[in-house]
Amino acid sequence: MLKNTTAYIDASNLKFGIKQSGWELDYKSFRSWLRDKFGVSRAILFMGLIPNNAELYNFLQNIGYEISFKPTITSKEGRTKGNVDGELILCIAKNFYENKLESAVLVSGDGDYHCIVEFLKEKKIPISIVSPNRKYLSLLLKRTNVPIVILDEFINNLRQK
Repeated sequence: MLKNTTAYIDASNLKFGIKQSGWELDYKSFRSWLRDKFGVSRAILFMGLIPNNAELYNFLQNIGYEISFKPTITSKEGRTKGNVDGELILCIAKNFYENKLESAVLVSGDGDYHCIVEFLKEKKIPISIVSPNRKYLSLLLKRTNVPIVILDEFINNLRQK
């Protein structure tokens, strides 16, 4: 198994996708699952920074996640948004060019990541995709022909009890 396998996790996409399927993710079990299934030594959650969530952030870091924060904005309707796509893509590219990436796991079903998946394929870096569910898995990601795992299929191991 490769030593430098990193999971790049779009936290919002993960949370939304799981919620759409009607269950809640046990983040501790998920971290172990990433290690056991893919050999993930480093798991980075990309998320918007909301000061009131400090306790959650501490919990996630204590169970083995690194967190990459993006400043958030709040719309007139009161919705908080922290779009992390650019940060996640840039982090993967940076890790590649700094020779810190042997293989990658992308946790998202968002087609915006199609370009970085194709880039890693071109550079011969093994990559797998973990999509929260089948319904919100982008056709663009399906067309990359990389291994795709659907989290819904592991609900019994990953569901919050």
